[in-house]
Amino acid sequence: MGRLTTHVLDTASGKPAAGLKIELYRLGEPTPLKTIHANADGRADGPILEGAGFAAGQYELRFHAGAYLRGLGTKLPEPAFLDVIPIRFGIADAAAHYHVPLLLSPYGYSTYRGS
Repeated sequence: MGRLTTHVLDTASGKPAAGLKIELYRLGEPTPLKTIHANADGRADGPILEGAGFAAGQYELRFHAGAYLRGLGTKLPEPAFLDVIPIRFGIADAAAHYHVPLLLSPYGYSTYRGS
């Protein structure tokens, strides 16, 4: 059965991004399918999307990095260089596992399709 998972690592501190807010959108829909906060390991407590709701299509994860970094006491300019980080991706195979991790710092990020 297909599923979507994520995790977030704060590369500036070398730690998981515990508490970071993450929203999942299906493109073209105005409200999030799901909103979570990363656990102490920087992960969702379970799949963000699975079962009947997991379908082929285009999606966007929004990582609220600015609020997370400010919550740690990181001094950011106003506006912050990175505030909400959107990652758009496609799900072609509804039977597959899609893992979309984020590595972040106040001035950069990277992602990839994980396993």
